[in-house]
Amino acid sequence: MHRYLAASGFVYPAFLLAAMVQAIVPCGGAADFSGSAREMRTQLAEKILPYWFDTAQDTDQGGYLLADDAVRGRRQPAEKQLVSQSRMVWGFSRAQLAGFSSTNRNYLQAAAQGYRFLQEHFLDRQNGGYFWSTTLDGKPVNDGKFLYGESFVIYAFVEYYRASGDPDALRRALELYHAVQAHLHDTKNGGWFEHADRNWKLLSPGDDRDPVEIVGYKSANAHLHWMEALTELYGASHDPTVKESLIEALRLNQTYFYTENPARCAFHRQFDWQPVTDPRSAGLSYGHNVEFAWLMVRAETVLGRNPSWKLFYALLDHALKYGYDDERGGLYNRGFDDQPATDTDKIWWVQAEMLAALTDALKHQPDPRDEAALAKLLHFIKTYQADPKDGIWLSTVTAAGQPKDTAKANSWKANYHDVRAMMKYVETFAPAK
Repeated sequence: MHRYLAASGFVYPAFLLAAMVQAIVPCGGAADFSGSAREMRTQLAEKILPYWFDTAQDTDQGGYLLADDAVRGRRQPAEKQLVSQSRMVWGFSRAQLAGFSSTNRNYLQAAAQGYRFLQEHFLDRQNGGYFWSTTLDGKPVNDGKFLYGESFVIYAFVEYYRASGDPDALRRALELYHAVQAHLHDTKNGGWFEHADRNWKLLSPGDDRDPVEIVGYKSANAHLHWMEALTELYGASHDPTVKESLIEALRLNQTYFYTENPARCAFHRQFDWQPVTDPRSAGLSYGHNVEFAWLMVRAETVLGRNPSWKLFYALLDHALKYGYDDERGGLYNRGFDDQPATDTDKIWWVQAEMLAALTDALKHQPDPRDEAALAKLLHFIKTYQADPKDGIWLSTVTAAGQPKDTAKANSWKANYHDVRAMMKYVETFAPAK
């Protein structure tokens, strides 16, 4: 039986499904996304990547200045933050690898100067690891070491290594991996601790230096991105210790955070993996669930395993059933259990991860509802989420597409989620000849 009809009590109305796919599915054939993929490639080449190249680089001090809003305009940011600085290095490296550099915009050079800024100002040369944030000229502001941030340094350095061929970048990524293993790996219960000070001493719950997730717990968010970093580090290095860590991260994510019963997905766990009753941990994130789904397939592919498609589709189908806007397109933010979404905002990164997951789903096997969902999603993004001037996605819009947070660039919004998903879509449906 078709996987949607086999879902618990769920039958998608045939007449509505037909209407949704009519515009993209020719009679007797599969959906054709090649035209929109070519259009998206043009958007990347002519608007989106030039926006980041022209506006985000700090040509005076190095690194990137991220503070732009579609309504309020550009301003001076308060600091430079590890995650967004690393993501910019990754994004420009990815643009170089995808062949977007030109005589006017050398994306490898844009990545290289950010890579140097991280080495010169974020790297703790005494204790290892990278600080969370600095002033604009590179003086530490928050000198904590957080698993979430360290993950993106590795992710960026591996991509920069691939783009530049510089072996020092891969060496530094491995060096950081070993520092994290030495200081944050939980040798008793497995997994990784997430919040430490400059000297790698674990923070106590309530510490005000905590910038992401909750001190005292292990989080689905950080463990997802640590797995993401390990996947690429192992793919580039084939280091056997990295492989063992990747296997561990994959297993723990599948066991405790992103399960075959998506209603039981969890934001946080105790250090010994027991459930968390803190009300801040209640609910689930559709965006993280589908992001894990496709990153899991990537991790298993790099490991040489057969992908866990059953889990992939369990997470995707749950998001489509409870968190997807079938009328207008787009994925909602959060919900609870097997209930309709309670937070129906449409956040840029959530749409990006749904774009990536649906792309991988259709690359694996054609399916009319996935095709319809992807077509609706693309229409919603183009109509409501993307700024028509430069193609940059607004941070948050309402379910109906009304702007709610018009940020285009900030310490949490760089050229990562959306650019990555768009490149995946382009490479799948309109690969370069």
